[in-house]
Amino acid sequence: MQALMMNSQLMISSILVHAERNFPETEIVSVTADNPRHRYTYKDFAKRSRKLANALAQLGAKFGDRIGTLAWNDYRHLELYYAISGSGMVCHTINPKLFPDQIAYIIKHAEDKLLFVDVLVMPLLEALKPHLSNVTGFIVMTDKAHMPQTSLSNVWCYEDLLEQQSDEFEWPQFDENTASGMCYTSGTTGNPKGVVYSHRSTLLHALAGSLPDVTNASTHETCMPVVPMFHVNAWGIPYAGVMAGSKLVMPGPKMGDGETLQSLIEQEGVTYSSGVPTIWLALLDYLDKSKTKLAKMTRVTVGGAACPRTVIERFKAYGTTVVQGWGMTETSPLGTVFCLKRGMDDLSETELTDMQCKQGRGVFGIQMRIVDENNKELPWDGVAFGSLKVRGPWVASGYYGMSQVPGTEGCPVDEDGWFETGDVATIDPNGFMQITDRTKDVIKSGGEWVSSIEIENAAVSHPLIAEAAAIGRYHPKWTERPLLVAVLVEGADIAAEEIIQFLSTSLHKWSLPDDVVFVKELPHTATGKLNKLALRKSLEDYQFPINN
Repeated sequence: MQALMMNSQLMISSILVHAERNFPETEIVSVTADNPRHRYTYKDFAKRSRKLANALAQLGAKFGDRIGTLAWNDYRHLELYYAISGSGMVCHTINPKLFPDQIAYIIKHAEDKLLFVDVLVMPLLEALKPHLSNVTGFIVMTDKAHMPQTSLSNVWCYEDLLEQQSDEFEWPQFDENTASGMCYTSGTTGNPKGVVYSHRSTLLHALAGSLPDVTNASTHETCMPVVPMFHVNAWGIPYAGVMAGSKLVMPGPKMGDGETLQSLIEQEGVTYSSGVPTIWLALLDYLDKSKTKLAKMTRVTVGGAACPRTVIERFKAYGTTVVQGWGMTETSPLGTVFCLKRGMDDLSETELTDMQCKQGRGVFGIQMRIVDENNKELPWDGVAFGSLKVRGPWVASGYYGMSQVPGTEGCPVDEDGWFETGDVATIDPNGFMQITDRTKDVIKSGGEWVSSIEIENAAVSHPLIAEAAAIGRYHPKWTERPLLVAVLVEGADIAAEEIIQFLSTSLHKWSLPDDVVFVKELPHTATGKLNKLALRKSLEDYQFPINN
């Protein structure tokens, strides 16, 4: 027996239509290079998105074309999210912080037809000019008064283009499995790999992301996505937030500026925000120095890297709860989010913080499992840890231009349909998952696995350590032992032995690093994650002291 329900296709454009009809006066506030505090409404946003759709057609863009963006978090980038995908094209967000050769590779591999570029990124593209032969035009995201001089050809001003267009546009309807967006991974080995999202996966991801136990998106919230729109769709907030009618506050190129973030939070009444740990450290440091507050911001989501315990505790002092999550470019990125279960309200402060240090429980739509070296599923007992695998309607089944056959080289999905995340994790009986390492970063000492993340989180809780990384180095007796590489706070001085003694109060003896090396800075990827491949290479000649 077949159901008697309408078979409406899930379209990204439907979010915009819904928002304009139901939340026309809700605000979107942006910091841009040409305006320190731009302000308009959802009604304005929808109107300009239709103008942009007409402009794309005028520029010769067609259904299925990849349209690249190199831009920050602001209203123009948001318009691109909807006009490109809503027209049946593919919104390809590109991280301008990647190495130039990676950006050139990504643009060529994706076969981008047009590039929409922030003014601040123009010098980068000019340097890459010989590698951009497939691009037919460049649109600078500013007004006429702020247009830069450039050596590029076929360059248009964003605002001039929109001014010429009609605001009438009928969003087309098509198969919901049509590609809507692209984002390339920023791995430390090999070329970046393209993940292709669909309208269906994006809508389902937005619905799941809006749930009360996830972001609790609603028209009563004011959301500030500090996680960049150029990477993994700003964790889906540009879709979930608009769908729910939330006021959006976009920090533009000021995402790493603690003073600007605090000002936006205070003046715009931000209640919820999201970003990587390094961003929040900048904000917390500014709060401590300036003696300012966070006003109404009660929740902040932290992801992209394991959240240090000290960040959770420092935010708590300002009345803000840290909600840690886990995900990947290949999971759109929502995978797990921290939220207590019924019956956990009587946890002590220490027990609660212990729970917040985990990456949370699986969101509806995501299945997960951990397996051993023989692919045998391990129990959710909080003790066993193994390779983390996931599957679900917004998890990638392959990479653009690579093998789509499960179990073959280049395909991230195994024969049983599970995506291999490359993470090592443990899951407790309540379903709370905790990442203990990346498969390639795990330290195997004397036949036992040692968690580098556990060591790092313990290390950064020391008041004199600004940042830390743990890696495995060769040991003649134990094959590998942990080495802690630390960056001290400015002006600090401490001996390695004192650090190890400090760690002995929170780490098992076998997890204690055998030595500590102090450096001025640690290498990072373009998305702010520790680049342990580069770190291991820089210390490839390191030898532990003889007495170890």
